[in-house]
Amino acid sequence: MIKEDIRSEIERFSVRHRERRHTQTHWRTPLVGFASAEDTLFKKLKKAVSRTHALPAELLSGAQTVVAYFLPFEESIVHSNVAGQLASREWAQAYVETNILIKKLNFHMKDYLESQGYAVLVMPPTHNFNPDNLISDWSHRHVAFVAGLGRFGLNNMLITESGCCGRIGSFITSLRITPDPRPKIEACLFHYNASCTQCVTHCVNEALSEEGFNRHACYQMCRANEAKYRSLGRADVCGKCLVDVPCSLANPVKKLRLKIEHGI
Repeated sequence: MIKEDIRSEIERFSVRHRERRHTQTHWRTPLVGFASAEDTLFKKLKKAVSRTHALPAELLSGAQTVVAYFLPFEESIVHSNVAGQLASREWAQAYVETNILIKKLNFHMKDYLESQGYAVLVMPPTHNFNPDNLISDWSHRHVAFVAGLGRFGLNNMLITESGCCGRIGSFITSLRITPDPRPKIEACLFHYNASCTQCVTHCVNEALSEEGFNRHACYQMCRANEAKYRSLGRADVCGKCLVDVPCSLANPVKKLRLKIEHGI
């Protein structure tokens, strides 16, 4: 029941936030995952992400659980970002408005759990990265992987059951919650059977390739969009590799396996 209570609270707050602020952005149902703060994968992030990547216990004394959640964009926002080299206004606005939602949602969950006697440490939604290497000491995407929300795609993004078009938030709490299992099967068609490289084709600044990811070339494009949409807020975002691809809105490997299973 603890998991369902937290999932329900995150979903309720997201709906109320949209209604109260009359946001242009609409979100599909949030996905929520739970990881033990003692999971050994957190130590491995010091190698996979950065040697300075924080452990939950380094940030919150008595940490027991890391909660990660994914806020998937509505389909129309995804389709809006397909054409052109620069991001669509709808996509840029969704990025800014979702960052605001994550910040407010984290503080709401902090109040919610602290009122029940548990400590909570919240993390900023973005812009907490080193400006030189563009790497964060707390990667929401990697934390969400540990919490079982999905697996990484060729586009360097986490592919969840609701795809990869959306934003990830996370927080740490002293409340002990049973961790969720991690999916064992790849969610990216390239990693699964090498049948898709559409994200590479859609990248507008040659930041993606089958061999790797150039984060500086990617961020250069993000800054170009930030300059265009300065009036919206800090919209340093692109997302071209996420849209009009099989993993935009769903787990394509799961869909493929279901088709094979049913002989479609």
